[in-house]
Amino acid sequence: MKMLTDTHCHTVASTHAYSTVHDYFELSRQKGLQLFSITDHAPTMPDGPHYWHFGNMQVIPRVVGNVAMLRGIEANILAPDGELDIPPKLNAFLDIAIASFHEPVFPFADEKTHTRALINAIGSGLCQVVGHPGNPNYPIDFEEVVRAARDHNVLLEINNSSFTHSRNGSESRCIRLLETVDRLDWKVVFASDAHVAYQVGEVSQCIAKAEAIGFPEHRVVSADAHRLLDFLAEHDKPVVAELAAWRAQLPGAATSATPA
Repeated sequence: MKMLTDTHCHTVASTHAYSTVHDYFELSRQKGLQLFSITDHAPTMPDGPHYWHFGNMQVIPRVVGNVAMLRGIEANILAPDGELDIPPKLNAFLDIAIASFHEPVFPFADEKTHTRALINAIGSGLCQVVGHPGNPNYPIDFEEVVRAARDHNVLLEINNSSFTHSRNGSESRCIRLLETVDRLDWKVVFASDAHVAYQVGEVSQCIAKAEAIGFPEHRVVSADAHRLLDFLAEHDKPVVAELAAWRAQLPGAATSATPA
């Protein structure tokens, strides 16, 4: 497998991260990536930027050095009703939103509570990806969550940092999640969760675990920009049309689906 996009990256706007948008464009170009997403923490997290940060991302060029960027957010699941800290007016400015549990925001509970909260967040219509669902601190019913994600066209994230330095104990759960996704005919993204630009596109552990269990590459929506943009078209995201000319010159454009 080879991954040409990265859907989960943090800049210095999340104050426990260490790189700028410029750094991500440059490192992505050096690594041969087609596209990356900036998904800084929503403001409920202690290190999250103000909401103006997300609305003002429109000043960042769509493409630099033939690398495209998605304007995103890593939103927090706030309560068992699935509320996310994405105000209604902000959604129009976002190309992609990740919904995640974070310890400073959502206290640990039990599997039933976590599952209900995540399914409600998935059903909110505000997110396109579930962030690091293999986190053992937030056990969930994988079967119920995958079915809900499939029904609402929301992707499950396999997070590379969960195999290396974050959320200890995630590996076996991530593998079980991959197996459940495959069995229930759904899809994932592989993401770095980079907190420094040198990590952008680093999903080697995701690939290794997936290949070890025979997880099919066609279920990985983040494999290339065509696949990811086709998915965002299903969510009526304007970025698909905005990147149409750039996309047309990428390898595989002739065989990819026509942007909405």
